[in-house]
Formats: sequence, structure tokens, C-alpha cells
Amino acid sequence: MKELVLKSTICVVQKEELATEEQALVNDAIEATARSYAPYSHFHVGAAVLLDNGKTVMGCNQENVSYPAGICAERSAIYAAGAQYPDTPIKTIAIAARGTDGELQEDPISPCGICRQVIIESETRFRRPIRILLYGTKHIYIIKGIKDLMPLSFTDF
Repeated sequence: MKELVLKSTICVVQKEELATEEQALVNDAIEATARSYAPYSHFHVGAAVLLDNGKTVMGCNQENVSYPAGICAERSAIYAAGAQYPDTPIKTIAIAARGTDGELQEDPISPCGICRQVIIESETRFRRPIRILLYGTKHIYIIKGIKDLMPLSFTDF
């Protein structure tokens, strides 16, 4: 038997270590948490995507009593960007969350499996990685692309 070891690299930084453009994107993700509709989980997530054309598109989670009719913040932002700018690749996505106490999460949260697959699809479509910024009040995780979160992802690039 042979053992396969998979390795992911995640950088841990403070917000002020990010480029100005990325700090603004994180601020947009934080702002988007206030637009979330989460009457059931009380967990408010915001996302913001920066496109190659310099435009930013925000999204937030939207819950529905008819679970699973809701949508996560990441997919909300990615799909809105695709609807508004269908031929423009996503450069970076920032994600932030407020817990059930209404406070921003200390530690970053990561995308769910469905959202990870949507990010894979976008990376595959445009044949390039999407930089991922996961915000927490203590620190931010920087991930170079979805393959660092899903090293055995189904993709052809």
C-alpha cells in the first residue's frame, strides 16, 4: 500500500497586511453580513467578489423555511456576478460571518461543500484560481485557490 499525503497552504494575516483593494473587499463582505436574511440559523454570512474589470459584487445568505430553498452568501455573490458580468472572471472572493450573538466571528469560516464546488466551477470556466479571503476578527486566512481547500477536486485545469 502507498500513502498519498495532500498538503494545503493557507496564509494567516492581519487585515492591515492586505492590499488596499483587498481590505475594501473584506469590508464589503462584512457590510454584506448586515443584508443577510437568517431568521432560522441566526448566522449571517456576507461575501464580496472582486472581478477582473475592477467591479465588486456582494452577496449574503438568504434562508427559507422550506429548507434547502435558501442560498449561501458565496453562491449569492458568485451567481450575481455571473448574471451581471457573464464574461468577466472573478479575481478574489472575501467571506465574513456574524454568529448567533450578532458579533463578527473571531475565527474565519470556510465555504460549505456546495459553495466550494461552485468556486471550482468558476475557476474551471475561466481556467484560473480565485484568491479566497476568509475574515475573522483575530486574523484572515488567504487561500490561493480552491484546490488548497479541496485538493482532490473534480476539475480539468
